[in-house]
Formats: sequence, C-alpha cells, structure tokens
Amino acid sequence: MNQTSIHAQPPLEYIPPSFNPWVYRGVKTCLPLWLQWQTTIKEIEGNNIEKLLDLYQQFQEGKTRFLMAFRHPSVNDPYCMGYLVWKLLPKVAKEQKINLKNPLHSHFMYDRGIPLWAGSAVGWLYSSLGGTSIQRGKLDIPGLRSARELFVNSQFPIAAAPEGATNGHNEIISPLEPGISQLGFWCAEDVQKNNRQETVFIVPIGIQYFYISPPWGEIEKLLTQLEKDAGISSENHSLETAKLYERLYKLGEHFLGVMENFYRQFYHQQLPDQSEQTLQERLQKLLNTSLKVAETYFDLKPKGTMIDRCRRLEQAGWEYIYRDDFKEMNKLSLVEKGLGDRVAEEASLRMWHMRLVESFVAVTGYYVKDKPSAERFADTVLLLWDSIAKIKGENPFFRPQLGEQKALITVGDPLSISDRFDTYKKNRRQAVTSLTQDLRDSLDRLIVRA
Repeated sequence: MNQTSIHAQPPLEYIPPSFNPWVYRGVKTCLPLWLQWQTTIKEIEGNNIEKLLDLYQQFQEGKTRFLMAFRHPSVNDPYCMGYLVWKLLPKVAKEQKINLKNPLHSHFMYDRGIPLWAGSAVGWLYSSLGGTSIQRGKLDIPGLRSARELFVNSQFPIAAAPEGATNGHNEIISPLEPGISQLGFWCAEDVQKNNRQETVFIVPIGIQYFYISPPWGEIEKLLTQLEKDAGISSENHSLETAKLYERLYKLGEHFLGVMENFYRQFYHQQLPDQSEQTLQERLQKLLNTSLKVAETYFDLKPKGTMIDRCRRLEQAGWEYIYRDDFKEMNKLSLVEKGLGDRVAEEASLRMWHMRLVESFVAVTGYYVKDKPSAERFADTVLLLWDSIAKIKGENPFFRPQLGEQKALITVGDPLSISDRFDTYKKNRRQAVTSLTQDLRDSLDRLIVRA
C-alpha cells in the first residue's frame, strides 16, 4: 500500500457471500485463458481426484459435509483450486460415468485484507463467487458465523487455507492456524444438534509447483539484481548449483547483517554478535526483534508463535487505521481527521516490520542446502526479492516470473471429524490441537520431495 494513501477510515465491514451463478459461469469459462495470460502455469495435473469425487457425490446425496484444506505456497493457489473443482473433477466424473449435479463449486474463506491491496472489485468478485471474508487477527464474529453456516448448510462444500497466508515454499508447511479444525468440530456439533446424519470431513489438498525447464539462468539474473540492490558485487556468474548456493548464502548473510545493524542503530535493540550463532539462529532472533519493535508501539505482549504475533499486529494496525470512532466522518473536525491520518500513517509504518517477518517466517537454514533444486533456489531467491522490494518501497505483489510451471494438485485421505467428536466433547482444546497436527502431517505427506 502506498504510504501517501494511508488515511484513517471507518471500520472494516464484513463482506458476506453472495453467490451469483452468472459470475461463476463467467469466471469458470475465463479461468484457462487467465492461467495462460496472467500466470506462469502452463499445465495442471491432479492426483487422487477420485477421493474428492466420492466426497462430492456423497455430499450431493446428503451423506457428508466437508471442507477442503489446501496448501498455500503461492498466490496462484486459488486458481488451482478453481481448476480442480471446475475442470478436473467433472473430467474424472465423466470418465467414471458418475453424474454430479451442477453447478460444481465450493465456497471459500479469504482474508479481509485482500480487497485492501487488490481493490474493492476483488471483494465484490470473491463475494459473487461465494467467498466469505475473515479478519485473521481478531474474533471475527460475523466472519466465523458465516463460515460455520456455510459449512453445515450450504449447497456447496467450503475451502480454506489453514496456513492462513502464502508462505513461498513448495516443500515447507507453515504452522497451521487452529481455526480450520475448530470449524470442523462446530460443523459436527451443528449436525448432531439438528439430528442429522451427515459425516463431517476435512480433506487435505496438496498444491505444488514445478518448473517445466529449470530456470537457472533467470535465477542467476535475479540473484545478480538482488546482490546489486544489497551493494554486493559478484564476478562469478556460473550456473553451477554450488556457486549459486555460495552466492545465495553470502547474500543472505549480508542481508541479515544489514538488518541487524538497522535494528541496533535506529531501534536500540540488543542483538548478539553474529560470530556466536548460526545463520538460522540469527534469522530467528532478527524476526523476533522485528516483531518486538512493532509490538512495543502497539503495546502488545509477545505471545504465541510468530504467526500468532503477526496476526495480532495486523489487527492492531487495522484498528488504528479503520476506526470505530470514524464511522461518521462528516461529524469530525479537520483537526481530528488530520490526527487520525497521522496515527494511520504511523500504524502502517509499524506494520511494515510485521510484513517483513511474514516473508521469512518459514525460512530455514537448510532448505536449499539439503536439496539444491531449481524450485528451492527459486523459492528462496523470490522470498529475498519480496523483502528487498518491501524495503525499497516497491509493490511486492508483482514478483518476477522465472519460468513456465506445472502445478500438481493432490487430494489426500479425508480426516473424519465425526469420529473425533466424542473426544472433542471431553477436551475441546486438545481435540483441536490434535486434529490440527494430524492435518499438518497429512499435508506434509502430500509434498513431493523426490
């Protein structure tokens, strides 16, 4: 978001789902063209679609309710989910001579913040496709109530990304947010309360991207650009993985040093001497420091995982920008509006530290070293590009395109929520924690690491 455009505004409103069959048909028809013209995805392959077909058939017969919990490594994942339900599923149904009722579709949950940077038209589009908005950092009663209602009563299943946001890694899963598991148990509870017999499932969906031809040349060019941005000169432009890794490591180490000095000098933070730590230890301390700087401003206590802390900071920033006391802006004086704008600007600046952490929250010190594939190199170089773009004040959503890709969508074994419901009634928190871990393990098993 451009800093000059930050103004205090009325509070964010919940965007309810309003499924429009005409919008659905239009988007479904245009999806293959959109994939060709606006993404690097040239091929989408599906595995185990029969499992999803069986669930859809039982859903339409009134025997099941289910939520598709999909991995979220890329901004292209929603297109892949659309392709799965609109294209791959009908194809397999036809091959197996199974008649499914039209329209084949699913509701979905999306972050309320997306229309803030993508535009209000995106909010309208998501709503018209049956999407329901959710604010991730607060108890969003309207959003949760809507998702719960859709899960138990809608004509379509529902989909959501339990990682909460894109993590930029094809082969690493970020910590899952427990809300998806809680929704599953709520659905089972509502089914039982209404004396219904449907079995409730959460279905893990793996999404992974592979370069059709390894784009080593493009990776090297982007690495050279990032070195230039960081003030590093490199004479060796070899495409050998060992040389590229050496440069990537050097760039990461330099970037860490610059950021450590930044927080020491301007935010008076105490960071240990770099010679005493591994690169991963330094990174984790830097991320913790970034969050502490923002938390101090918003008077928040560090609590939970880094993902939890990011969500609370995001919500705190939104409450400074989208304010309850600005509901009737025409009654505010120019001084009040001006002061509100100053607070909004500063809140946005403080949220910048949290956005930096979001880019690196899943980064490890061994991801590329353990398997120096083009995909892992690309994941890491693009995450560095994201962070440097944010530091330079550029839009991080217009990522460089390194090469044509194939997407692999894999349907995992459904997790029965109904079978766990008695356990949930005895110890709700433990049941949610256990299901969340099992879902994470299921999603991890769907990752191809050959």
